[in-house]
Amino acid sequence: IADLIGKVKSIVITGQCIGGTTASLSALFLLCHLLSLSVYPPMSVLCITFGSPLLGNEALHRSIRRQRWGENFCHVVSKHDIMPRLLLAEIVNHIPHIQALLQFWHCCMASPHLPVAGLSSQVSNDLKHILFHSVLKDLELLTQADDPSESLFWPFGSYVFCCQEGAICVENVASIMKMMHLMMATGSPNQSIEDHLKYGDYVAKVSRQFLQARNFEEGIPDSSYEAGVALALQSSDLTDKEPVAVMAKECLQMAQHSDKPNLNAANLAIKLSKIVPYRAEIEWYKACCDEADDQMGYYDSFKLTAASRREGRVNINRHRLAQFWNSVIHMLESNKLPHDFDRRGKWVNASHFYKLLVEPLDIAEYYRTGMHRERGHYIEHGRERRYEVFDKWWREKSVPEEENKRSKFASLTQDSCFWAKVEEAKEWLDNVRSERDAMKRQQLWHKIDNFEAYARQLIYNKEVSKDVLVKNSSFSRWMEEWKEMKSQVQQITPLFPGFVDGKVVP
Repeated sequence: IADLIGKVKSIVITGQCIGGTTASLSALFLLCHLLSLSVYPPMSVLCITFGSPLLGNEALHRSIRRQRWGENFCHVVSKHDIMPRLLLAEIVNHIPHIQALLQFWHCCMASPHLPVAGLSSQVSNDLKHILFHSVLKDLELLTQADDPSESLFWPFGSYVFCCQEGAICVENVASIMKMMHLMMATGSPNQSIEDHLKYGDYVAKVSRQFLQARNFEEGIPDSSYEAGVALALQSSDLTDKEPVAVMAKECLQMAQHSDKPNLNAANLAIKLSKIVPYRAEIEWYKACCDEADDQMGYYDSFKLTAASRREGRVNINRHRLAQFWNSVIHMLESNKLPHDFDRRGKWVNASHFYKLLVEPLDIAEYYRTGMHRERGHYIEHGRERRYEVFDKWWREKSVPEEENKRSKFASLTQDSCFWAKVEEAKEWLDNVRSERDAMKRQQLWHKIDNFEAYARQLIYNKEVSKDVLVKNSSFSRWMEEWKEMKSQVQQITPLFPGFVDGKVVP
């Protein structure tokens, strides 16, 4: 797999039974590895398992959702197969039975030319009966429990339940567990063992079955949603089994209603349009500050006069925008938005513009209130998580923008943490004046030197807003102080050659 990275666009990993859990672990490892490498263009990873036992608990389930990796996993489960359901039951007392069952399945897979019905006689009826009814009983208790998190194992990704009639896809955790129970309840001990060996037949038939015409006994429903539920119910082969059919329909409806990502995204787009006035007022405030006679600029004006009425309104709008974007991130991480939401240009660009516009105000507030003295500097100790998320969205844009040389300064400084770096540089400059230790003074000197080079490169590339360069901005004042200090050091150096490099000889 390591040799394939950067050479192929996609990798599919698959396995059956315990091989399915191995495939899932391999896919998780690969996804983590690709995340650490920041590979571009991103490589598609898909894991497909067949009759795989569950892997991991609720914490793993939530971690995968948080990384939005759920769509990378597709677990195919046949209607009566006991293997995917085993770990939802209490199995401690049945380890010998399970070992015998695994050995039987292994023999069957090693001898595909022999009929399954003939081989199944090798497994005693008592073993089949004990396992089937034990798992079925525990599954029923689990689906009736108020809190499904009591289960030691949780499903993640998409589950495709298949049978002779077709297949249905479910993603909601509660619905997956309930379908596990309802489908198995219509089977028998023999079916629960033999169904594990029929995935090849199901895969061969499923595409053909989906193309076949379906007959609705009560006529085609008027609602496309109801038609979809009815079609899914037919594919589960539970339509004629009362009262299981009623419960299965409720289960499918619950799965459909639990997550409405596209509808949620549409509603968010409406909310985004409603917060435009808040953003526009902050933009107007920035324009006024940049043109003001005091020549302090956007950042310093807000930092020094935040208690005034005008700045108060800007502050309120800043909090309103933060609340909106925090809610967007929460919905995304709760799997309530489309899987590609964070790669859609509209939202990536809107979040990036918000970050460039508003984060300087957050930095100003942080240093105005003295939080840096209590918690440390902003970038390491005060930066809100939403900005880190938006940085990631911007880095992972599917189509990077071409780097064209600017003809004029940016409307917003392209490093949203620039002013936090200025505040750190101000502290370094104060410290280098008072530092007596030559080695520490040398370290501070190099930090300041590196920041000056970085700032000059931003200015050369015209990636700063003009508020950075106005006469009385924090950055302009810092540059004047830094020039003055360098001038003084140049006069001292002939007398004390090691003043900067820390090699002064008494």
